[in-house]
Amino acid sequence: MTALFLLAALFVLLFIGVPVAVSLGLASILTMLLFGDQSLLSSAQKFFHTMQVYPLLAVPFFILAGVFMTTGGVARRMIDFANALVGHFRGGLAMAALLASAFFAAVSGSAPATVVAVGSVMIGGMVASGYSKKFAAGVICNSGTLGILIPPSLVMVVYGAITETSIGRLFIAGILPGIILTLVMMVTIIVIARRQDMPRQERVSFRTVVRTFREALWGLMLVVIILGGIYAGIFTPTEAAAVSAVYAFFIAVFVYKDITLKHVPEVLIEASRVTVMLMFIIANAFMFAFLLTTEQIPQLASEVLVNMGLPVWGFLLLLNVLLLMAGNFMEPTSVVLILTPIVFPIAMDMGIDPVHLGILMIVNMQIGLVTPPVGLNLFVTAAIAKMSLDETIKASFPWLIVLLAVLMLITYVPWISLVVPELALE
Repeated sequence: MTALFLLAALFVLLFIGVPVAVSLGLASILTMLLFGDQSLLSSAQKFFHTMQVYPLLAVPFFILAGVFMTTGGVARRMIDFANALVGHFRGGLAMAALLASAFFAAVSGSAPATVVAVGSVMIGGMVASGYSKKFAAGVICNSGTLGILIPPSLVMVVYGAITETSIGRLFIAGILPGIILTLVMMVTIIVIARRQDMPRQERVSFRTVVRTFREALWGLMLVVIILGGIYAGIFTPTEAAAVSAVYAFFIAVFVYKDITLKHVPEVLIEASRVTVMLMFIIANAFMFAFLLTTEQIPQLASEVLVNMGLPVWGFLLLLNVLLLMAGNFMEPTSVVLILTPIVFPIAMDMGIDPVHLGILMIVNMQIGLVTPPVGLNLFVTAAIAKMSLDETIKASFPWLIVLLAVLMLITYVPWISLVVPELALE
């Protein structure tokens, strides 16, 4: 009865439009008051326990690094480099937009930020070069989802903190799936470009390629510093987040000089707003997860599935359906926070690797970013492209086939998620 009330209260509150953070906290408190043996003091302690979860210290630092990168001209330099590399192919501008999204995802860790940074430049550029606005918006909307798959990723940090999985392993596990998804989308663009006879740009000189690479190198080095430092044993993932924030500040203010010292307080305020919003959701989710565990809801769900006799492939298929449905109504961090405490123990009982599970959940969340009614990338793309939400959904919809195909590949070929971390540990 307690479990049913907790979950029912949560989904009713979400359905009537109560914010996710408030829904999580209010459902937990109501359940404790009506059915639980715990006092409200224990819920308050669990709420503030979030501040003592050391890996979560990475969240504000990665957010700050991302804001410095987004506010400065890092994205523009990456776009210039991507254009120099592939702009001369048919459909090259679209491929450059995709490549720039992959580059920027590797320094921002945020899907909406990737859409804003790349889309604000590339959508107008593609339309002016003869591409349809619908096609341009579809490319940017979906390529922006790479922001939560290619490390560093805030969603990976949250998943790692909840499950006590190595955030460093999660980061490096996202590299190969991110490359595969980028290549599959690149091939899709090539096929469409040939069929529709899309324009190409003039080939630039090798000197221009080298010049644009040198200009973008300071930004691209961020992911090298983060992953290299972690796996060289120089610093932990949490410390890497602090290093990334300092590095982003340094290159934005002193190297590229896109931001003056006078504007740094504005960047700090913007990063603080995002941090407070996200940490408030996380704090309420920890309280919700505490109540789930206390009431043994994950254990009960595990018993039900075991009694159903589902094989591992069946469980993974069911999990994908559940995550895709949840992704339609909640943003990625919220889905991970709510469902991970339930599905993680079941997955461990079935022998599923926690890193594989994490990458699987994140790819599902990528799809949630481009599906209505609350896909964040859809709203951001609609604003950037000056299109209606309906038009943006139609532009993004064909790309779902690509994302779903890659999801199935990652789901049933765990090697893709695990080979790079295993090689790194040897």
